[in-house]
Amino acid sequence: MGFLQPDPFLNELTSMFERNRENGSVWVTFKRSSMKSKVQTNKMTTSGEAIEYRCLIRATDGKQKISTTVGAKDHQRFQASYATLLKAHMAALKKRERKDKKKAAEGDKKDGGSKKKPKRV
Repeated sequence: MGFLQPDPFLNELTSMFERNRENGSVWVTFKRSSMKSKVQTNKMTTSGEAIEYRCLIRATDGKQKISTTVGAKDHQRFQASYATLLKAHMAALKKRERKDKKKAAEGDKKDGGSKKKPKRV
């Protein structure tokens, strides 16, 4: 795919999450970038020009790579949309009850292997 505008990037990221729902991974990275080469950046700093930094966002699932940049003005709106997208597609990260192995083994020995809840009257 390559470089996209922020809204098409989010749409493509959504489809990337859907393709990898059952198995697979999606990596998303955020990085501060001026979108200029080091030579250009060094020239701007020596001449005293202000450098505008943007947020470079890259996503890949191992087969496809997409990226976009977001400026300071649009960053809050983008982050809200990105957070909504993550909440919708991160069902595998829901908190589950976990039992400590030692406590579970000790509880089984004390109760004789069965756990009964007291009845409320």
